[in-house]
Amino acid sequence: MSILLLKSACVLMLVVLLPVFSMAQTGRGTITTGASFLLLSPDARTTGVAEAGTGLLADANSVFVNAAKLNFAGEKGLSFSYTPWMRQLVKDEHLGYLTAFHRLSRREVLGVSVKYLDMGEINFRDDTGNLSQRYNAGEISIDASYSRLLGEHFAMALTARYIHSNLGSGTYNGLDMDQARAFAVDLGVYSEKSYVNSRHFSKRFAWGVNLTNMGTKLNYTNAKESFLPMNLRMGVGYGLNNDPNNRLTLLLDVTKLLVPSRPQYRINEQGNMTTEIEKGRDPDRSVSSALFTSFFDAPGGFREELSEFAVSGGLEFCYYRQFFLRTGYFYEDPEKGNRQHLAAGVGFRVRSLQIDIGYLAPMAQRFTARNELKFTLSFHPGNILDMD
Repeated sequence: MSILLLKSACVLMLVVLLPVFSMAQTGRGTITTGASFLLLSPDARTTGVAEAGTGLLADANSVFVNAAKLNFAGEKGLSFSYTPWMRQLVKDEHLGYLTAFHRLSRREVLGVSVKYLDMGEINFRDDTGNLSQRYNAGEISIDASYSRLLGEHFAMALTARYIHSNLGSGTYNGLDMDQARAFAVDLGVYSEKSYVNSRHFSKRFAWGVNLTNMGTKLNYTNAKESFLPMNLRMGVGYGLNNDPNNRLTLLLDVTKLLVPSRPQYRINEQGNMTTEIEKGRDPDRSVSSALFTSFFDAPGGFREELSEFAVSGGLEFCYYRQFFLRTGYFYEDPEKGNRQHLAAGVGFRVRSLQIDIGYLAPMAQRFTARNELKFTLSFHPGNILDMD
């Protein structure tokens, strides 16, 4: 007996298929992956600078951007973030993120995090309209990170991740859907150094590289498997202090998915797409092969490869270590996803407790996120965010 979704086909595409396959509203060359929720920036501080978080001063949320930063984050910290997800489309989706870290020794730090995307209740009905099954769709990742200081200003981190994607079980358009599981690792390096020029002026420079979600493939259906969103993040940060209490940090991050580019398939005389590849490479390859070949497999050549890099820039201003202002801009090529948004954020701190709010306003015509708000509550004993 075939099973149909109670919700409209539009809602199905937006709520279920988009998070799974990371499809864009426009763009013939959009790269597709499974479990794309792993790329969602979960905390308000990173969102406020348009995801250019590598060069920010380290805190508990550094586990997401680059876990190697934890060695520069103090002794311990705890943070919880919440996002009412895609509220312009549905009312029961939520993104939650809980992360913490603890210093084991002068050179070693352990971090953990949990990210959960609740996609709400979905009802399946049969051909006669009778309710067949009801379930709550959701995806979760559980991380454990180990960061070690290898020099006075340089650290490396390894993160192990378990992913569980539950989009329901059943048959839709001839595809048998089931829950999917995967394992992945992150590998990050990070360096940070401060320079004091005078009694009332100093500067700070930081850079980092992080390879994320390198792991097994996901199998949702009886069709082919999907890659995890393996991602390369490179970023820098430059901070200026005109006195010990005020700081301006300039940020720049560049990211690229390390999964196969979509090839260009041959069109037959009837105008239908065939399975024969005209340009590009066969996307059905191993994970290890994809990590390396993703830099030169685009059917459009070098120019298209460059378009697969997304760029984000931002800044954070700290006023008397208690009030924070942030802004930034994120750009992705229209043919590769078309994510283009302006970000802004504020933060307030009282002793070791900090509240951050991030706001995202898309500049392109996209329906995946509009006027999105994120909230983060952090606890860092010892005011570690003041440490340079």
